[in-house]
Amino acid sequence: MNYTLHQLQIFLKVTELKSITKASEELFLTQPAVSMQLKKFQDQFSIPLTEVVGRQLYITEFGQEIAEAAEKILNEVESINYKTLSRQGKVAGKLKIAIVSTAKYAMPYFLTDFMRQNPGVDLIMDVTNKAGVVKSLEQNEVDFAMVSVLPEHLKLNQVKLMQNKLFLVSGANVEASEMHISKSIFQDHPLLFRENGSATRAAMEGFLTQLNVPNKKKIELTSNEATKQALIAGLGISIMPLIGLKNELKDEELHIIPFKGLPIITHWNLVWQKSKNLSPVANAYLDFVKAEKDRIINETFNWYEAY
Repeated sequence: MNYTLHQLQIFLKVTELKSITKASEELFLTQPAVSMQLKKFQDQFSIPLTEVVGRQLYITEFGQEIAEAAEKILNEVESINYKTLSRQGKVAGKLKIAIVSTAKYAMPYFLTDFMRQNPGVDLIMDVTNKAGVVKSLEQNEVDFAMVSVLPEHLKLNQVKLMQNKLFLVSGANVEASEMHISKSIFQDHPLLFRENGSATRAAMEGFLTQLNVPNKKKIELTSNEATKQALIAGLGISIMPLIGLKNELKDEELHIIPFKGLPIITHWNLVWQKSKNLSPVANAYLDFVKAEKDRIINETFNWYEAY
């Protein structure tokens, strides 16, 4: 047999996604290139690795066994590469981070310089909801997480990064004078909520409960981007984190409605389990964040202070 590491990578990705098209997209290859390498790999075995039923690609039992072996081989190769770089005095390995969806507007800026300085580090960042982040921490699947509300049932270390400000936001269709805003605005316009489990939703519901506002006109959306587009389209109003609104506010597609008691202010935190033994890569990143966070905030998020 004379298969290559490249063919192993392609086959493993195809087995994960059950699709040549999706595999080609993730690997940044053309579909014909993936199909050709997959055929060359298959030709080295007398037993089928895949089969197509209808239009669906399936992995055979033998194919699954080969995929498991391929994963072990690739992991060992990766380990060799990391060890080689470490011997050369370089930071090398995987850095795994889970973040809530709204944190995607902030977290990359706390990673860019570190990744540039350490090309031997591979980043895996899972953007999910709060429940997914908590699960990742509970099951020790990540080095760090970025959250604005700390899970109370977990014993966590934390580094406070920056403020998370939540304002009342609308599209251009809602007109409100700063001198004449009352809580009737929440009854005059449909309320746009994030999904259950979202920290943004919990903050919004807590604020409305204090105001004793009935939530009769409720629309639920499962992402910050979907909420922004719904606001721009004029579907209603919402309480949202400022961090993801920079361009829409600048272009006047969205507006902040001044309201007593707002903004709600929490903080973004980098957290990790107290019982976790951090890897050399994770420790290097933690040192970087502690040393550079103030500079990053001042250089990247100075626009924040205008609100």
